[in-house]
Amino acid sequence: MARWEPNTAERLSQAALELFAERGYEQTSVIDIAQRAGLGKTTFFRHFQDKREVLFHGAETDDWLTDAIAEAPEGSTPLEAIARALDAAGAALFTLPRRSFIARRQAVITANPELQEREALKNLRLTTSMVEALKRRGVAELTARVAAELGALASSIALERWSRSNAAVEFATVAQHALEEVQSCASQR
Repeated sequence: MARWEPNTAERLSQAALELFAERGYEQTSVIDIAQRAGLGKTTFFRHFQDKREVLFHGAETDDWLTDAIAEAPEGSTPLEAIARALDAAGAALFTLPRRSFIARRQAVITANPELQEREALKNLRLTTSMVEALKRRGVAELTARVAAELGALASSIALERWSRSNAAVEFATVAQHALEEVQSCASQR
């Protein structure tokens, strides 16, 4: 691949995922990833701080979630606003053409404690962003925290189910069902 081709970050992520799956996370270097993508090490570091970050694209996820929460119709419950955020994540990130990549990414993360830790930190950041977005809508802090935690749990369940499925079902549909299940479980005594 020529160095000037577009989608450099995506190419690096794809190359990293392939190498992590082939060789293992520990046995793959930044140079290996850059070479597989047809790029140099300097280009890698223009896009990512280290090899852990190559599978965790940054703040745009926060933006999709918080924008969707902010744009929820007036009078929406906190969980309805969270549902809109899950829909936005599905439309932007968890698309059917990307499902194979996402499933392989999840398998690599599951197999590597260092990546599991990074995933957990990312999920905490996203949950915090949802809490803050709900609070800006006037939701009380405890209610915002509970709604965001339930949304994060539903998202995690949905991602696992959706990435393992062969059905042509959109992530948003799976996420809405998971959110309903989580909400139902939370309201049981």
